[in-house]
Amino acid sequence: MSKKLAFNPYMPSYEYVPDGEPHIFGDRVYVYGSHDRFNGLNFCLNNYVCWSAPINDLGNWKYEGVIYRREQDPKAPGLKIINTMCAPDMVQGNDGRYYLYYFIGGEKMISVAVCDTPAGKYEFYGFVKYKDGTPIGKKGGPLQFDPGVFKDDDGRLYLYSGFGFKANPIILQGSRSTTEGPMWFELDPHDMLTVISGDDIHYLDVYARGKAKGTPYEKHPFAEASSMRKFNGKYYFIYSSLNSHNLCYAVSDKPTSGFQFGGVLVSCGDIGLPGVNDIRHAHNFTGNTHGSLIELNGKYYVFYHRHSNRKQSSRQACAEQIKFIDGKFIQAEMTSCGLNDGPLPGRGTYPSYIACNLWGKRGTRFYSMIPLTKRGYPYLTQDGKDRNSGEDQYITNLADQSVVGYKYFDLTNTKEISLCIKGKARGVIEILNEEKGNPVATINITPTKEKQQFIVSINVKGVCPLYFKYKGKGRFSLYSLSFNN
Repeated sequence: MSKKLAFNPYMPSYEYVPDGEPHIFGDRVYVYGSHDRFNGLNFCLNNYVCWSAPINDLGNWKYEGVIYRREQDPKAPGLKIINTMCAPDMVQGNDGRYYLYYFIGGEKMISVAVCDTPAGKYEFYGFVKYKDGTPIGKKGGPLQFDPGVFKDDDGRLYLYSGFGFKANPIILQGSRSTTEGPMWFELDPHDMLTVISGDDIHYLDVYARGKAKGTPYEKHPFAEASSMRKFNGKYYFIYSSLNSHNLCYAVSDKPTSGFQFGGVLVSCGDIGLPGVNDIRHAHNFTGNTHGSLIELNGKYYVFYHRHSNRKQSSRQACAEQIKFIDGKFIQAEMTSCGLNDGPLPGRGTYPSYIACNLWGKRGTRFYSMIPLTKRGYPYLTQDGKDRNSGEDQYITNLADQSVVGYKYFDLTNTKEISLCIKGKARGVIEILNEEKGNPVATINITPTKEKQQFIVSINVKGVCPLYFKYKGKGRFSLYSLSFNN
């Protein structure tokens, strides 16, 4: 059976699952994340769902359904709009069952649910607690947030948590942020709940804003999104920095100390890659990101999320293969082909939303919870409200000097490119096979009230990116691109 093509985002375009934590059980990869509502007023408004794929077919993702509902938590605060279900993580216990660790805003505790299978119906299990029964987060320490859970090869169990932003009153709700770095707790693997590392707060050597100055963490202090992985006997702590658009990592020989800053894994705007120095000149519109790493068949992949709909709360799951050389990860670039492990073939039709680069005449911006103005900025969106079917996300508001980019296509046998467009635009679309190169073809477009195909011959051989740059008047929407041999 042939494998299904993989691209970014790797879930259907109507699905908004950010903060992805990938885990391998048996012959499948399972992804656990929070669950945004399209155009939601806040992050993480929907219940937890799970998606999985065969380890040898990473384009073939299956919806496992809702695995846990907010109302199952006995302490979930009533005001859902600000007390949302934040990023979870999952681990298999020594008893063979699966434990989901999560945080609901307003609780200020880390909750746990349990299930007999990786993606079944989880049931509430309890709160992570000290030996005296007091839940962590209830002794006046920094805010517990976005738990990462890790079981070592020796069966010992660790929980990581923390929130390094100091100016977010909606999330903090009276708690203080951590100025030291992420917290860690060793838990009793027999009950998966009880802290056995003592009542004191223990900090990882991954510095937040309070201690990062003058250290290798200064440009990338810890902010949130704790996740631990182990490769080749080394411990890799993954986190989102105060820059928010990037995932970073630190590495140690131990799971609780000795961590040294390693570098950036990925930025959801490619910031930090050659020629991409800041938010305004990012290769995509940015916001926060959260994710982790897995190793499959000797290859490594970083999971993260991107943003759509002109704001931070419509986030989508993405992943990239990442180079791992002599114990060090090399920053991955955003691509359209993602988990495909190679370029997409230059034949057939692709939805426009697999674009990995997008900017307008005014560059890009870091999204907030308030929708960015449409003036000068193209964006990804969908028709209708939040739902669980109807794969129709597309790119809209493409105006003069807008650029849509895709990486990578194999155009060896491609003779024509066709764009499906609708809108009031009149001008020319230049097709480039490098960001700042000369056009290899141009398409003249005219206003159309219905979707219309605009076709051009092309003579580009080999693997390359494709950039579509519009010059003209008016605006249009791009729905798909097709390749004819």
